[in-house]
Amino acid sequence: MLRVMTWNIRTGGRDRDGTDRRDRIVSVVAAQRPDVLALQELRGLERTLPGLAERMGLVPYLARSCFGQPVAVLVRPPLRVLRSGRVRRPFHHAAARVEVATRAGPLTVFSTHLDPYSGGRRRMEADWLAAAVRRTGGGLALVAGDLNTLEPAVDHGARLAGLAAPYRRRHLRRDGRTVDTRAVARLLDGGLVDLWPRSGGDEPGGLTVPTRHGGAEFAGMRLDYLLATPALAERAHAVRVVRGGDADAASDHYPVLAELDLEAA
Repeated sequence: MLRVMTWNIRTGGRDRDGTDRRDRIVSVVAAQRPDVLALQELRGLERTLPGLAERMGLVPYLARSCFGQPVAVLVRPPLRVLRSGRVRRPFHHAAARVEVATRAGPLTVFSTHLDPYSGGRRRMEADWLAAAVRRTGGGLALVAGDLNTLEPAVDHGARLAGLAAPYRRRHLRRDGRTVDTRAVARLLDGGLVDLWPRSGGDEPGGLTVPTRHGGAEFAGMRLDYLLATPALAERAHAVRVVRGGDADAASDHYPVLAELDLEAA
């Protein structure tokens, strides 16, 4: 069984006031022991990520960002990496791509962080991701990350009403009324499967932000996703949001963890 986790760790695990959350991040990862970890918001960790990853027993594969913050996929040995790189498109942040060997065939994991400000840009980035997934040949693939997008087919009106106007606009289309769920919808329409329904009804409803650390731009939202190809979705079990303990204060996002019925090759 392989454990896959995605987590936005907020500004590289350090705040502007000097607060260092990296020990708490390491503690959460050590407790959950993911075999593959998709991380977002790695500001300032371009050079020090290998040392941080070593503390977690993982090997990092970083994708640098031209405009925003790097992202990465980290892999736990002895899981064997077949190839790695990034999706070569001008993402606001980035998208890392790592392919690992399993007995059921190669598993490709994308770690990404979509544009936080523009729904149109998020939709474009989602199209780039969908194309990258198609290039894997429709086998075992997973898009993991902070998609900065509310889930489709859910009424978000009351939730958004409580946000300050600048933050509310991030989730609305140009008419100022329609909730913008297009990025996730495009990925689902492209054939990916949202793994959250495999959770079995975790409370409170899969919300990944905010945590006790804070997050004024959030109002009880699910922004972090694990989206799988159908072949991989059939192997997904025990999907959950990791809450409690150090996860409550290690970031403004909670991690999302899934177990996959796969074995390393």
